[in-house]
Amino acid sequence: MPAASTTQRGLTQALGGARTFCSLKPMKIGELKSFGHNVADSLASGICFMIGIYDVDIYAEASSSPEGHVVVDFITGSTSGSPVSADLQRALDFYSEALPDLCRKHGIDLSEIKVLSARFGTDSIAGRHFAVTVEASDGRRSIDQYVGTPGRRFSKSRKSGRAA
Repeated sequence: MPAASTTQRGLTQALGGARTFCSLKPMKIGELKSFGHNVADSLASGICFMIGIYDVDIYAEASSSPEGHVVVDFITGSTSGSPVSADLQRALDFYSEALPDLCRKHGIDLSEIKVLSARFGTDSIAGRHFAVTVEASDGRRSIDQYVGTPGRRFSKSRKSGRAA
């Protein structure tokens, strides 16, 4: 492990030797994308270990209305698209409340996250799917699509195998 820079050592000393997840360099967008996928995939699975709720079905709620999708803002706990039940809203509130601790555990500075949302839906071709949108405070943005449970990256050209 590389030695800490003079600035990092000074910061640690100024904080009384406490270790912190505060970073002197910007968060990598890949880290935020991975974190966003993990949070959204937890909700998509219906077994939300991150928040201690084990029985939600966001896809059933998304498909039960004309909108056909639910967009979740994990920072605020708000939704758009299909209306959600009180139980699902309670789970989303827990995600929003737990987000600072989840970020800390993953070494992410919550203040560097501008957008962390996911759009959940179902259709006859892709089945259950979700798209995760993340944006860092410096404007770097990514939207990644996933299918199934657990969420796998969506690829338009799925290869079923190669002829030898």
